[in-house]
Amino acid sequence: MNLYGSNTSPYVRRLRVWLSNREFNYINIDIFSSDGRALLKKKNPTLKIPMFEDGNQIVFDSNVIYRYLEEKFDTPHLTWDEENQLTMINAASDSLIQLLLCDRSNLDTHADIMFFKLQRERLHELFEELDKQVDQGLFNNWNYASISLYCLIDWAEFRKLYDLKAFSHINSFHAQHAKRPDIVATDPRA
Repeated sequence: MNLYGSNTSPYVRRLRVWLSNREFNYINIDIFSSDGRALLKKKNPTLKIPMFEDGNQIVFDSNVIYRYLEEKFDTPHLTWDEENQLTMINAASDSLIQLLLCDRSNLDTHADIMFFKLQRERLHELFEELDKQVDQGLFNNWNYASISLYCLIDWAEFRKLYDLKAFSHINSFHAQHAKRPDIVATDPRA
């Protein structure tokens, strides 16, 4: 089993953490280098990471990879509420990635432009709801949804993409899990 990804991707990291007690090969690639692009073009028409290879089966997208692994290892499925949590986490991740790419393309992401305003509005609403759910204990189990939330928070902090100081429950959740061996082993700062 091969997981292709980047050390800095929150989507890749969540799978690496979830798989930390299982045997698999992790292949770190730079998707912006010519070799990394060539590998993606050869194996993955979406040109995105993560990508998972199990024998002849190649699976794209972190959510689909997780579903594949749930079946492969016969682990409990996420509840519908956890699926909704994952959808919120993915929406926040997607907005932050879009803003990061725009910023790296020298676009003013603080401009009064509809696209940027919609991303900022979405992020505020999502982090507010996630903070509330953390407070309600809905992320108390260390499962794929909580791992994904941790990876999102840590990535936003690592990249300095969003000021999360106002979300005390999210910050407590982050601090609570920061020293876990699987988190330390996958830290993109290392």
